[in-house]
Amino acid sequence: MVDRNKAFGWAANDESGVLSPFHFSRRENCENDVTVKILFCGVCHSDLHTIKNHWGISRYPVVPGHEIVGIATKVGKNVTKFKEGDRVGVGVIIGSCESCESCNQDLENYCPKVVFTYNSRSSDGTRNQGGYSDVIVVDRRFVLSIPDGLPSDAAAPLLCAGITVYSPMKYYGMAEEPGKHLGVNGLGGLGHIAVKIGKAFGLRVTVMSRSSEKEREAIDRLGADSFLVTMDSQKMKDAVGTMDFIIDTVSAEHALLPLFSLLKVSGKLVTLGLPEKPLELPIFPLVLGRKMVGGSQIGGMKETQEMLEFCAKHNIVADIELIKMSDINSAMDRLAKSDVRYRFVIDVANSLVTDSSAEILEEHVDHGVSITSRF
Repeated sequence: MVDRNKAFGWAANDESGVLSPFHFSRRENCENDVTVKILFCGVCHSDLHTIKNHWGISRYPVVPGHEIVGIATKVGKNVTKFKEGDRVGVGVIIGSCESCESCNQDLENYCPKVVFTYNSRSSDGTRNQGGYSDVIVVDRRFVLSIPDGLPSDAAAPLLCAGITVYSPMKYYGMAEEPGKHLGVNGLGGLGHIAVKIGKAFGLRVTVMSRSSEKEREAIDRLGADSFLVTMDSQKMKDAVGTMDFIIDTVSAEHALLPLFSLLKVSGKLVTLGLPEKPLELPIFPLVLGRKMVGGSQIGGMKETQEMLEFCAKHNIVADIELIKMSDINSAMDRLAKSDVRYRFVIDVANSLVTDSSAEILEEHVDHGVSITSRF
């Protein structure tokens, strides 16, 4: 029988999405595992969808959270890449079959048997719970090293939002074409990181939004080259045929046709948002302009580690608002209204403090690693 370790977090128990304290168990650390004391966990829009059961796949009770940064407190005997005391990350996935074509190509995120960090079951039937909790046990293959140059709190959203925009930029050729024009539709948790990574790849970046509310911060703070208000018909007309790529981060229902018009011949529109209802796909502009529409979701473990190293090299982190665990329900309400600049991150260790976690935090700070908020 598998031994269990006590864990504590916050869970949603029904479709109301209200999160509350929840005691549960983690599996015992086995020979291939890393046990992680969680310091910070980002709040992803997928967490909101899951606790509200917007996609119809939620299994309650559910502890959300898949943007996890913490400290390795125990490693199995077969683990050589990590040691106790290392700063590590856990992202969206924690398991795969290891043998399919996708896994063999380092694309574990597309494995038919992929295991997500929460709202899932492992092959042994174990219910998996996420990072709104004090500890997690993960197979070594799905643990990431956090580079020294990244602060723990502001690095957490990179484990989902960061790789979600980095992977399509690599796959669809944006990283190899400096000087090309990238449009980023939606300036939220994904969009603001897309601006930063796009600029680091040498692209000319235009932020697209329904209003001019975020124009100054998009240009002055995030480094975008220009700003396009999509509700301004004249400005949209002036921008027709000017973009090589568009990354569409909007998760609400919206029309794709206006975006297609902005693309040059052979332009590429990559959709990353996950609307609750299907979007209408106009075929004529694709055929007549040899345009492409594609999708993407996170990345494999190798590419995610590459992304973290890239962000450390270019000083890219998320703009965050650090919150306590007790603030999570109000944060979810604000997230539903897009009222955050630009990612909530839960200060887990200081919200669920025990004697052991306080000791780990003290050691972590002694090593000179910042755990303060980054804006």
